[in-house]
Amino acid sequence: MAPRHKKLILVIGFLPFLLLYTGLILWIWDKIPDQWLLQFIFFFAAGTLWAFPMKPLMAWANRPSEQG
Repeated sequence: MAPRHKKLILVIGFLPFLLLYTGLILWIWDKIPDQWLLQFIFFFAAGTLWAFPMKPLMAWANRPSEQG
């Protein structure tokens, strides 16, 4: 598959995931107590954890083409 097509699939997969993830984070945020340390830990984790489910898709999109 052409790298261009892989990038398109990555974007099409990433945008809905990001919207759902953001909605989930905001929903959880409403339930977090108003303590600065707890909020800091939550946002640090939320800002980092989004990458792990997307890692396989990003690796696939950046892999060289098998065409030869």
